[in-house]
Amino acid sequence: MFYRTAESVSPKHPDKLCDQISDAILDAYLSKDPNARVAAETCGGHGVVFITGEITSTADNPNFEAIVKRITGDPKIEVHTKIVKQSPEIAQGVDVGGAGDQGIMIGYATDETPEMLPKEVVLARRLNQFIYAHFPFDGKTQVTLNPKGELDSVVASFQNAPKVELENLIKEFITKHELNENAKIIANPAGDWNQGGFEADTGLTGRKLIVDNYGPRIPIGGGCFSGKDATKVDRSAAYMARRVAVDYLKNRHAHEVFVRLAYAIGLAEPLEKTVIIDGKPEEIEGYDLTPAGIIKSLDLKRPIYEPTARYGHFGEGFDWDK
Repeated sequence: MFYRTAESVSPKHPDKLCDQISDAILDAYLSKDPNARVAAETCGGHGVVFITGEITSTADNPNFEAIVKRITGDPKIEVHTKIVKQSPEIAQGVDVGGAGDQGIMIGYATDETPEMLPKEVVLARRLNQFIYAHFPFDGKTQVTLNPKGELDSVVASFQNAPKVELENLIKEFITKHELNENAKIIANPAGDWNQGGFEADTGLTGRKLIVDNYGPRIPIGGGCFSGKDATKVDRSAAYMARRVAVDYLKNRHAHEVFVRLAYAIGLAEPLEKTVIIDGKPEEIEGYDLTPAGIIKSLDLKRPIYEPTARYGHFGEGFDWDK
């Protein structure tokens, strides 16, 4: 065994604000047009948000400015948009049921935690959520486990959270979860801070991929999830890979399961469909892994995505986690 570290960021982190804006835009289209093709990218910071992407839908454009102001909480923020339709050369492959792009998607599940995620990932996220409930601002947490799997150190930096109060919250979390009370606690190591979010920094959709997935110990294959409808296998096949991993973990009473899916743009069937159960690979059987099959199986045409952009796409009770 070795030291294991993972981090989590709060919903008010600049990158997470952008993820939520992109997914809120996706939800707005899907609520009116379940067949909308959406790829919405957001960049924001310092009083300005830029939204661009390719969107083909029968629905009218949503109120982008209202979405941005709701998520950022800034009534004065400036919003610029540049939206075009999906390229017809991409659409021709998707229209016949093919994948919207090439890519490799990784699914993972472990019996280490009830969430079926690595312990360090769960602890970093739950600590972040615990602190955020008291200080709902920009913030980060980081947790390191020692080779025995015990809590070794905790780092937390939160906007508007005085160091002493932050330390007390960390201690309360450690006690509540019966963790190592001798763990090193590092709160606001650069000093207390009150300027955060878009006021202090810029953000971009898809820049927290490791946080969105399974932490730094588990590889990732495809691109980001947020702002993309389910014809993009970056998102839908990653969700299905998690679903398959969870199923195999439970059905085989395994300790750890990896899933690998690979696609080519315009083709429906994956080029690879491998499951690795406690180190032993085999081919996945019994699932429709085409984009259309995945969308139907997980019911992915619903406006369900904004919540996924807050604390990670796995281990939060979504349908593909069950």
